[in-house]
Amino acid sequence: MSVSFDFTGKSVLVTGASSGIGYGVAMGFARAGADLTILSSTPEIHAAARQMPGTVKAIECDIADAAMVTERLSGIEHVDVLINNAGLERPTPLTGKNPDGNETFERIVAINITGTQNVTDTLVTRIADGGRIILTASIWARTAVPGFSAYVASKHANLGLMRAWAQELGPRGIRVNAVCPGWVKTGPAMNSLRELAQTSGRSEDEVAREIMSAQAIDGLMEPADMADIYMFLASSGGANITGQAINVDRGEVMS
Repeated sequence: MSVSFDFTGKSVLVTGASSGIGYGVAMGFARAGADLTILSSTPEIHAAARQMPGTVKAIECDIADAAMVTERLSGIEHVDVLINNAGLERPTPLTGKNPDGNETFERIVAINITGTQNVTDTLVTRIADGGRIILTASIWARTAVPGFSAYVASKHANLGLMRAWAQELGPRGIRVNAVCPGWVKTGPAMNSLRELAQTSGRSEDEVAREIMSAQAIDGLMEPADMADIYMFLASSGGANITGQAINVDRGEVMS
């Protein structure tokens, strides 16, 4: 059951919101009355907006394209809460075949690191003093797994961006934090589970059981389960929190 938050009159922008965690988080803010804008590189973002309560603005944009970001976000005049959630999760094993491997690696870096920078830099002068920036990192920003070097590295980089921005924007009272989700039932996460099963020669059920055995609380999370931590960090309850990476992983990695 969700905690009650009220974001009436607050301008919130969530990237990567057509599905998965971004959709779950955006839906939470929509239900809490936010003046909501959602963004994705896919046309599904428009259908996602129609499924949410209230008037939700949808923007289709490839955040890795700086010029497109500047143009597509030109109509955003004011932001109270920026959720940098957009990301790409795909395996990038070392294969000895650089052309194919590098293309995927570079695309992950372009979206997860450069794209996050593009959106934040474009909007930074329009983010209200005292506003919030929240990045979606990953529990793999705290650890690592074989075969996902680009994704793991990019999520470690997200924490670096968060810490630097927290110090840079602190004088304006802007709080900058990151959420590190554990295993959430999203399309990319389930694809990663299948990849881990294939590369290790085990069944998906075996890998899933191993994942859950590492958690203090059993079971995989749903995207909607993630909304409350983002809304808490964006609320008055998060007023004294900045520069922090918050694990939401059912106790998989304790820190």
